[in-house]
Amino acid sequence: MLNVIKMKVNGKEVELAVDPRESLLDTLRDRLGLTSVKRGCEVGECGACTVLVDGEAIDSCIYLTMWAQGRSVLTVEGLKGPNGELSPIQQAFIDEAAVQCGFCTPGLIMSAVEIVGTGKRYNREELRKLISGHLCRCTGYENILNAMERIVEETYRAVGKE
Repeated sequence: MLNVIKMKVNGKEVELAVDPRESLLDTLRDRLGLTSVKRGCEVGECGACTVLVDGEAIDSCIYLTMWAQGRSVLTVEGLKGPNGELSPIQQAFIDEAAVQCGFCTPGLIMSAVEIVGTGKRYNREELRKLISGHLCRCTGYENILNAMERIVEETYRAVGKE
C-alpha cells in the first residue's frame, strides 16, 4: 500500500506516493533524479548518501522516506546559488583539492553544511571526529579537513565572532 507524503526538497514542495519501506536514498536518487546522493554501503556506514533533514545530517540509505513527511530535505543540488554558482563550501573543497574520485564528496559537503550551520568554531581534531562516519578511499582526509577548517573559520569570522 502506498502512502502520499509531502516534503520540501531543496526548497521545493514535493508530493509523492511512496512505499512505506522506501528509503529516502531511493526516493531522492531514483525518483527525483538527485544523483549527488550516492548509493554506497546501504547500511549507514559510509556517509556517501548523507543529506540534511531539517538541518541535520542523516544517512538517507537507512532513513525511510515516510519519516520525511512535512520535513525539509537538502541535497548538494540545493546548494547552488541563483545563477548556478557553487556554495562557499563547495568552492572550499575545490580550492583545497579535497576531491579525487568524488564519490564521497557530496556526503562530506552535506556534513560540512551541518557543521558550518552550528556557528561553532572547531579545531582539526574535532572536525576529524565529526566526519568519522564518512569513508574516503582516495584522499587520506587531509585536504578534506583543510577545506572544512577553512570554511568553518571563514564562516565564523563572517558572522563577526572574531
